[in-house]
Amino acid sequence: MIDETRSERTARLLVARLEALARVAGEIRHPEAERLVELASVATMRAVALEMIQAERAAEIWRDARVRHPQLPQVQIDLPEQLAA
Repeated sequence: MIDETRSERTARLLVARLEALARVAGEIRHPEAERLVELASVATMRAVALEMIQAERAAEIWRDARVRHPQLPQVQIDLPEQLAA
């Protein structure tokens, strides 16, 4: 895959994951929803670190998801040193 194709595919996967999370967020317990959002956040950070998606594009996708789905829990992620770098 070329980089642009991989980036667009990654963006589509992220959008789909956030849409799925938003659909189930109201149907599951809040801690479970928070955990799913946390996992999606970490996956996004790893994709950015691996240069599969631009950080700006990922941030835009998350902002759009929060606007469309305010029920998505806000989660603070504390990254280990190796991921934060």
